[in-house]
Amino acid sequence: MASQPAPRSARSEDTAELEALYRARADSALMRFTEADVHFMTGMIAHHAQALVMSSLAPSHGASPTVQTLTARTINAQEDEIETMRAWLQDRDQPVPEIHISGTSLRIDGLEHDMGPMPGMLSDAQMRELDAARGSDFDRLFLTYMIQHHSGAVTMVHELFATDGAALGDVAFKIASDIQVDQASEIDRMERMLEALPRTRLRP
Repeated sequence: MASQPAPRSARSEDTAELEALYRARADSALMRFTEADVHFMTGMIAHHAQALVMSSLAPSHGASPTVQTLTARTINAQEDEIETMRAWLQDRDQPVPEIHISGTSLRIDGLEHDMGPMPGMLSDAQMRELDAARGSDFDRLFLTYMIQHHSGAVTMVHELFATDGAALGDVAFKIASDIQVDQASEIDRMERMLEALPRTRLRP
């Protein structure tokens, strides 16, 4: 005798149970994070924000078309990554930093604690020097300082991966890994661009 299909109500209950199990596992995955993960996301948002300030200077400071293309790409990529990290924090009920940029002035509201000095971040004096540069001088200084800045971001990823228990969640690992790959690739590109710039002559 052929088996009869399960009643519709039974199938609905099975589906509901599977959906509940999926949601429970998804919620469990969201809770798999550490203080180091939160510190990394928060710090990297602030780190990326300074890169936005640096890159935004290019059009008004006589940057070459090549450098302006680079800065436009940097702004697009890092704005997207900032939003991804903000969403990661929000999904886990963690404080979400707010970025306020005015010219070369950068303020980050909502940091739960003092992040301390972060690798690669430009000092106030370096930012003033970059803001004062124009044309080829800006290109050279921007590339030099952005290599420094990107190298700091790579260091932050290495420090996260070296922390016991950190970046075990799939999303956190992917965010950090993508940042490391992208920043390292851009460092290589900028080093080639810097090498290709005309040598400045020493004044007598």
